[in-house]
Amino acid sequence: MKKELHPKYDEVEVTCACGNKFTTKSTKEEIKVEICSACHPFYTGKQKSLEKGGRVEKFNKKFGVQTEEKKEEETEEA
Repeated sequence: MKKELHPKYDEVEVTCACGNKFTTKSTKEEIKVEICSACHPFYTGKQKSLEKGGRVEKFNKKFGVQTEEKKEEETEEA
């Protein structure tokens, strides 16, 4: 291999906007990120689940196809 052909690959410190710091290896001298695993909603368990409904649910709602749960609810109401 030729000398000085490849970039320098050293340990660097990654700094998150939340203040979390960890080390990794990179060709850059320092890395700053906006979000990390310590503050990301998916990893912290604070993620909000928004159910917008899929295509099947929209079709069923539009054309009146009922699921078993809805059938049971209607029989209980009657």
